[in-house]
Amino acid sequence: MSVHHDPHTGLHSEPGALAGEHRGRAAEPIIKVHDLAWLEFEKPDLERAEAFAHAFGFTTALRTAHELQLRGTDPGSPCVLIRRGPRSRFVGPAFRAADSTDVLRLADAVGGAVVPLPESLGGITVDLLDPSALGVRVVSDMFELPALSDQTPLPLNFGHDRGRVNAPQRPPRAPATVQRLGHVVLQTTTYLETLNWYLEHLGLIVSDFLFYPGQRARGPIMSFIRCDRGATPTDHHTLAMVLGPANRYVHSAYQVADLDCLAAGGEYLLDRGYRRSWGIGRHIQGSQIFDYWRDPDGFMVEHFSDGDLFDSTLEAGWAPMTASGLSQWGPPATKDFLGLNPGRESLQELRAIVHALRADNEFDLHRLRGLLKVASS
Repeated sequence: MSVHHDPHTGLHSEPGALAGEHRGRAAEPIIKVHDLAWLEFEKPDLERAEAFAHAFGFTTALRTAHELQLRGTDPGSPCVLIRRGPRSRFVGPAFRAADSTDVLRLADAVGGAVVPLPESLGGITVDLLDPSALGVRVVSDMFELPALSDQTPLPLNFGHDRGRVNAPQRPPRAPATVQRLGHVVLQTTTYLETLNWYLEHLGLIVSDFLFYPGQRARGPIMSFIRCDRGATPTDHHTLAMVLGPANRYVHSAYQVADLDCLAAGGEYLLDRGYRRSWGIGRHIQGSQIFDYWRDPDGFMVEHFSDGDLFDSTLEAGWAPMTASGLSQWGPPATKDFLGLNPGRESLQELRAIVHALRADNEFDLHRLRGLLKVASS
């Protein structure tokens, strides 16, 4: 007799790996990065980018005629670096090493050069290319920006635990102040090769694998990947990676204080004519409350709060990928979020599918059928 499994229960939505499946970590990685440092973009209109950034909840750390550095309230480096360029594009992520020794060790292992970062950032970097040809920086010893004042979570009455008396709730309809960069999601045509590269070079470990329904034996097609800091808990995922017909940025996520900040900040964005992609809801993998937006250049960005934290002892979970399984509660995943909206982007994706099926990569006809099944689920 089959037993119905409820993916909303338990630590993972499915039991762990079966015999012979991917373990989700490298036996002897070169180094173990501590976190994402920042993301780098190019955009032609820095003024428009800065206006959205302030409405989204960033603070400008540096503004010149050719560069915009955006930060959250946490101390450390800027979250996002945007340079003026002829077209909008994602340049790549920078990961923060534990110290300069790790940067030197990684450079020596790959035959790369350690070079100084720009004076505005300080520190050093070794610049790599992952198997998807995406530029990846591993950095250390940057200048540390001081902490800024943050939004204070509202006091709440929980059932009969009534700590708020004679004090109505009035969350301000203001930008949801960004605290920090949480994660970036990338799509790749060489999923397994690229996943293994990040595990082996940067010491990342998988929190959850997803596979297409009916295709588990063919291996996973998405992974939520965290930093390995031993007993120190880290975000459920710092990097997420999904197999697809093109190598591209999917979205990036930024932490805010709580649900009220997130929701009121969403109203602020709507009032100013910005476009919500999907939300508000709570994810299954990672558990975070989410709200997705499109910036004026079409990049998807996420406010999140209350995400899972794992230490290094937890092994990877395994679950089937479905559109309905992307959230525990909230509205159904939108066509915009799934990349199915009619228009220029969906046409580009269709062209990418045709090209990928003709090329030598991991996105084949079986994977296309699995993707279509997810889109209709």
